[in-house]
Amino acid sequence: MTHEELEETIPLYAVGALERGERQATDAHLLSGCVSCHTALKEYQSAAAILPFGLMITPPPRKLKAKIMGARTSPPDQDTVKEPSGKQSLGPGEWMNHLIPPETSPPTYTFRWIVGLAMAAAVVGAGYQGWTSYHTQMSEDTTRLEQLQNQAATADSQVTALRRQVNERDKSLNTTREELNRRLSDIAELKDQLIQREAELEVATAHLTQQGGQPIRTTQDELAALLRSPHANATALSGTETASRASGLFLYDTHTQKAWLYTLKLPECPNGMTYQVWATHEQPISIGTFRVRAGETSHLFVTSIPDFLSANTFSVSLEPIGGQTYPTGPVYLFSQS
Repeated sequence: MTHEELEETIPLYAVGALERGERQATDAHLLSGCVSCHTALKEYQSAAAILPFGLMITPPPRKLKAKIMGARTSPPDQDTVKEPSGKQSLGPGEWMNHLIPPETSPPTYTFRWIVGLAMAAAVVGAGYQGWTSYHTQMSEDTTRLEQLQNQAATADSQVTALRRQVNERDKSLNTTREELNRRLSDIAELKDQLIQREAELEVATAHLTQQGGQPIRTTQDELAALLRSPHANATALSGTETASRASGLFLYDTHTQKAWLYTLKLPECPNGMTYQVWATHEQPISIGTFRVRAGETSHLFVTSIPDFLSANTFSVSLEPIGGQTYPTGPVYLFSQS
């Protein structure tokens, strides 16, 4: 057999599908030290090792055995080939023609081609299965990554919304603090003015007493007494958008049933208009009216009312002279419930 014919038997030799004579000839050729055939044998053996993992067990067609047996029409030669002695030199040369008679008819390669195609199909199938598994894994990883990215984007939007809410609350808190500070400043200013008026009244009263006259009890004097009364209730009023700088303090003495309203920085009353004070429970009830003239920064309004403990809010609106039975004009001062 020539080297090309022996080289074609290497795939079948790797899977143990050669007949005895062919196997012996291939053994002798491999023992002779052919490098290319040794390399091809290692490659085919590696491929044959993974065949069980790539092939699917399928029952063969019934006609396949008859076809394979029919392809092997040449009966085996009666003269069996003797195995070479271990002491004989196995160098390549024409001595192989004595080992296998040249007159032997060439073998039929149909079975070899079938086995070779099966091996190639197994390798291709294993490669395709591996590529399919890899592609599936990549698709799952990509989908999972997209889900994580969507979750991260949702979390970022939630964090942004929370930060916006926190900023809005901080702004509202700062505004409330500024309003509280402004009201405290107005109350402190009102308290200073009341203390000053009380001192003036005390001086005037002492001077009048020294002259032998009877002390005159003014509204400021009554207000000073109210501030010291344990029966007094106080409610702060703040200016609306119409008069943002205005403020007021409403006091009521449950013992004397008198109410005091001290206002600061209310605008001057226009001609034909007056300020009207309202106490509201379910419906607003008029307590009285007063006017602020040009140049006045404060005003003291005193009146007697039988009972308004059920009132929860107080307000001051601008109404026509004489007042109204229900608020119709803009509100300048308003107390929280």
